[in-house]
Amino acid sequence: MEIKKLNQNFSVCKVMDYSLVNLNAEYTFIEKTDEEKSLVCVTSDVPPNVIQRDDGWKGFRIQGILDFSLIGILAKIAEILAKNSISIFVISTYNTDYVLIKKENYQKALDILEQSGYEIVE
Repeated sequence: MEIKKLNQNFSVCKVMDYSLVNLNAEYTFIEKTDEEKSLVCVTSDVPPNVIQRDDGWKGFRIQGILDFSLIGILAKIAEILAKNSISIFVISTYNTDYVLIKKENYQKALDILEQSGYEIVE
């Protein structure tokens, strides 16, 4: 299975509203619940109306379109990284999953996944 490295730095944010979010940015993930409005985006795209933010994330995506019938793909990656004390922040889209890791653990995580049989692509 291929893992595609993303070269951007990401931020995880809580926002008042989405009015200042650049929906045309390359990576913009918005989530809304009854308790909060969240945003994950490239750090340089963070809007000024954030309530809280956590910078310093790097990411990768699982390459290809993952059929909904596939089981355990993300769980296996999470398990490998958890066994190595690396926490993750996951974003799922219709096609695939994105995994964010704090930048100080990012290369270590990629190395561990590569040693576990994943192909890391630029």
